[in-house]
Amino acid sequence: MMNLNLLYTLHCPLLLHPSSFILSLCCLLPAAAAEVDQEVLDAEAGRIAVIEKAKESVLAIFAASGEGGGSGVVISPDGYALTNFHVVKPCGHRMQCGMSDGRLYEAVIVGLDPTGDVALIKLFGRDDFPPAEMADSDQVQAGDWVFAMGNPFLLATDFQPTVTYGIVSGVHRYQYPSGTLLEYTDCLQTDASINPGNSGGPLFDAEGRLIGINGRASFEKRGRVNVGVAYAVSINQIKNFLGCLKSGRIVDHATLGARVALDADGRVVVSDILESSDAYRRGLRYDDEIVSFGARPVLTPNGFKNVLGIYPKGWRVPLSFRRDGRRHDVLVRLAGVHTEGELLEKAEGRRRLRPGPIPHPGDDQESEEPKPEEGKPVVEEHFEAKRGYANYYFNKLNRDRVFGAWIARGDLASLDGAWTIGGPLQGGGRFRFQLTATDAVLTLPAFEHRWTAADGLGTSPPPPGSGGLLSALYLWRRLAVEGLGNFGEVHYLGTVPLAGRDEQVEVLVGIYGGAECRFLFDGGEGYLLAVEMFPEEDVDPCEVYFFDYRPLEGRWLPGRMEVRFGDDLYGVFQLDEFSFEKAK
Repeated sequence: MMNLNLLYTLHCPLLLHPSSFILSLCCLLPAAAAEVDQEVLDAEAGRIAVIEKAKESVLAIFAASGEGGGSGVVISPDGYALTNFHVVKPCGHRMQCGMSDGRLYEAVIVGLDPTGDVALIKLFGRDDFPPAEMADSDQVQAGDWVFAMGNPFLLATDFQPTVTYGIVSGVHRYQYPSGTLLEYTDCLQTDASINPGNSGGPLFDAEGRLIGINGRASFEKRGRVNVGVAYAVSINQIKNFLGCLKSGRIVDHATLGARVALDADGRVVVSDILESSDAYRRGLRYDDEIVSFGARPVLTPNGFKNVLGIYPKGWRVPLSFRRDGRRHDVLVRLAGVHTEGELLEKAEGRRRLRPGPIPHPGDDQESEEPKPEEGKPVVEEHFEAKRGYANYYFNKLNRDRVFGAWIARGDLASLDGAWTIGGPLQGGGRFRFQLTATDAVLTLPAFEHRWTAADGLGTSPPPPGSGGLLSALYLWRRLAVEGLGNFGEVHYLGTVPLAGRDEQVEVLVGIYGGAECRFLFDGGEGYLLAVEMFPEEDVDPCEVYFFDYRPLEGRWLPGRMEVRFGDDLYGVFQLDEFSFEKAK
């Protein structure tokens, strides 16, 4: 059994009477040291081993210009790493990162989350970077032991990160923006010392698993010294945004389009709601009680803000509300907090954090910093500027990857004539879709629906009640035949949840004829899972889901199609006929 009294005394020597403190140190500690329980020594050795392993993934980040920096942590062997938005903001698109192996690596910006104070970067120089293991931050509890690692005051000139130890002081904490863009929601609070320069570095649990990214701390007004209150962005929030960050975009957080407050009975109720919001279209109204959001119970307005803040713009999230004693469970599509202009305005600009040369292990203080041109080609060939993006290069990289996996399942580009798709109707007879470069037709036993591209996509396209099924299928064919170059604008959105699937799916967004069409893919396998066609802004899309893929003449094609519009199922189509023609 561990000698707890001895351990407590060793860790808290100031609890001894002041008059006997020096005597205790001189006379008692040597004897006590000889009596330390082996379990205590083993625990210490285990803690040291965990820290030694964890430090391999920790970064000391320096602006290539020598004007700023902070900390970071590698999360994949190919060099993707996390840090804070406010760390990379003064760095531009290029920075240099020191690791505990003593080497300095070139790095480029990938994606930015200015509101959540998170940035994704990519290191170059090897393909076997040691990544940190991500934990489930929702399992973290107040009182858990944690340690923070990083580059406080940018003094890690040998690239060896420092470590501070403490406990989790609180979970699911909310920090107001306080006049800035940065809003820390659902974050972890710790008393582990976090100082300037620690920003962007990892917060590990006692087993060395990544639970958060350190970013915000309370400091004395003089001296910029930590006072034991620091906040880390939870790793679960970052997991939600990671696919979007890999898109190379400047991503936005979500809003429900409604405000909440406590009523006289202590219930969290809707105090205001936008009629243009998806929540309103799903039935949410003023004075409805919010029961849960994102499968988390909502007990306070602050708790609602917390869970709302962990989701990106555009995600569909489960919402439960109660009205007149009846519970309603719906999926709501979340809008963005900012307009594109507001987000870009906040994300742009430069802020000087701390000037200073980029250090090199073994160099004396008089050595020159590396010239800006050193290593520049590898970064520049992985960077492309475009409005609305942190780095358009990575958007194109992922767009081409997802599209390439799809056409590998059955390239239809050469079949640019009429497509005919048909099958049996449940009540008897058959249906048939015919898709061409100019129109789309649905033929049923009793009547026919026709839509032409000249009709436009924003005028309640047919069939009635479908939200625009014919135009959605037209855009599906157009992407397959015309490809990325001729469809219109196509970009990679990132990853989103899809009902019925455990893993997030990847999304390409195509803009054509003033309408937005989202193509949802199982990116790894190359299957098109769904098409969402929005004929106009702030309306429900036509949702087309594809199932039961099977091979047909060397191409994988769906055997079933389900169409939904709003809360309603428009129809289920069993597909047993495919005919593709080449244009004459």
